[in-house]
Amino acid sequence: MSSQGSRGKGIGLSLAVGSALAFGGSGVAAKPLIEAGLDPLHVVWLRVTGAALVMLPLAVRHRTLVRSRPALLAGFGLLGVAGVQAFYFAAISRIPVGVALLVEYLAPALVLGWVRFVQRRPVTRAAALGVVLAVGGLACVVEIWAGLGFDALGLLLALAAACCQVGYFVLSDQGSDCGDDVPDPLGVIAYGLLVGAVVLTVVARPWGMDWSVLAHTAGMNGSEVPAWLLLAWIVLLATVVAYVTGVVSVRRLSPQVAGVVACLEAVIATVLAWVLLGEHLSTPQIAGGAVVLLGAFIAQSSAPAKGSPGPVASGGPERELSARGTAA
Repeated sequence: MSSQGSRGKGIGLSLAVGSALAFGGSGVAAKPLIEAGLDPLHVVWLRVTGAALVMLPLAVRHRTLVRSRPALLAGFGLLGVAGVQAFYFAAISRIPVGVALLVEYLAPALVLGWVRFVQRRPVTRAAALGVVLAVGGLACVVEIWAGLGFDALGLLLALAAACCQVGYFVLSDQGSDCGDDVPDPLGVIAYGLLVGAVVLTVVARPWGMDWSVLAHTAGMNGSEVPAWLLLAWIVLLATVVAYVTGVVSVRRLSPQVAGVVACLEAVIATVLAWVLLGEHLSTPQIAGGAVVLLGAFIAQSSAPAKGSPGPVASGGPERELSARGTAA
């Protein structure tokens, strides 16, 4: 692998970890708002709508995307923004949060399954092992054994969130090998957030929200923090920065590798909750976090450079999948 390729891959990995860090912080900021009286879906709506407003100038700048990539914009907004979050919140209303999170983070395995069984392309054994380790470690992080009250509809909703997350990683990779016709990822994010905000407005019905909560403070591990500051954290860091770094990292790595690294979100969220909310980690959670990190490292280090003719853990062939998947 050339030094330039190695550097690009290293940057992509750093961006993917940064995205996981940003996404992982959303729960720490959102939980005090929910405990202060906001409905979870209202917090999601505030998050997406606020980010859409921040990114609006970019949407105007890239308005040609509406004509050239309507399917991509609609798919990203429906799947990567509204779908993942709406289905996840619906799932945790019926099944334990840990179970729902574990099912949602089956997305990396589903991406590999799509490449292997739908595209009929080989994947490296190391990449598959990395996914297995990441998912197994995640089961320890979320302590799945602590709650096994399964509900069939709840599990289906969580699986739907995982499928939407697969769509997010695949659509983020859309057109990266299409020469001058490559859509700008910032424009895609901006319009995806706008589409997501519209969809979530119908689902969350924000006209019934208690807006007065945002004018007061929310408790965070014994400290009072302005609610507006937590909202700014969710909008700017946990959404705008998270989506931008996530999409750019997929372009430098691949949907599969970025998906595995994204599993770190659960580990990061748990650590931040330990530090900022006083929710302590157990020994199995610490061990599980180490396994997730190991799985992500194995999958990332086994990925060949884009265009490599060998079995894939990443890059190259999924561009065809992306193009076909958004053609309808």
